[in-house]
Amino acid sequence: MRIVSGSAKGRAIAGPKSTSFHIRPTADRVRETIFNVLGQFLDGQKVLDLYAGTGALGLEAVSRGAGSAVLVDQDREAQALCRQNTDALGFASQVELLAQPVVRALESLRRRNERFELIFADPPYAARVVETVLEGVTGAALLAPSGMLVVEHDKREGAPDAHAGLTLEDQRRFGDTLVSFYRAP
Repeated sequence: MRIVSGSAKGRAIAGPKSTSFHIRPTADRVRETIFNVLGQFLDGQKVLDLYAGTGALGLEAVSRGAGSAVLVDQDREAQALCRQNTDALGFASQVELLAQPVVRALESLRRRNERFELIFADPPYAARVVETVLEGVTGAALLAPSGMLVVEHDKREGAPDAHAGLTLEDQRRFGDTLVSFYRAP
C-alpha cells in the first residue's frame, strides 16, 4: 500500500499482518477513485476517518492538503498501524487518534462541537452498519454544511438514497465493494 497523491505521494504505508483478517485496508485504486470524485486537493479541510484500520484514507487526505484528520479505531493492531503510518509520513502534528469504539468517539466529538468537511467510514462489511453510521454521524451533527460522508460497504448491503438531510450523490462499485458518497445540505 502507498499514498496515491499529494505531499507524501508514493510513500509506503504499513498494512496488517497477513494473518490479520479483521483489518481490511482500502485498496490504492479505490482510494484514488474516491479522491478523484472528491477533488484532488482538500485545502485545509478537517477530516474524520471512522474505522480507520491503517489510517490510509485519513492520511491520504492529509497528504492532499487536509488541515487535520481524526482517526478512530478500537482495535489495538489498527491503532498501532495508524500511529506507525502517521509517524512515518511525518503527519503527527496534524493527526489525532481516538482509540475507542466509533459510537463513543462520535459522542466525544459531538461534545467537543467538532465539525468535519469530510468523513470517511469503512466499517467491517460483516457488521452491516451503513444505516447506523449515517444515523451516528447525523445524530452527532458532525458533518459541516455541504460536507461529504463517504461510506465503503459490501455491495450486498443497501445504502439509502437519502438519510436525515444527507443525499446520496454518487456510488462507485469495485468488485464486492461499493462506495457511497453522501452530501450534507
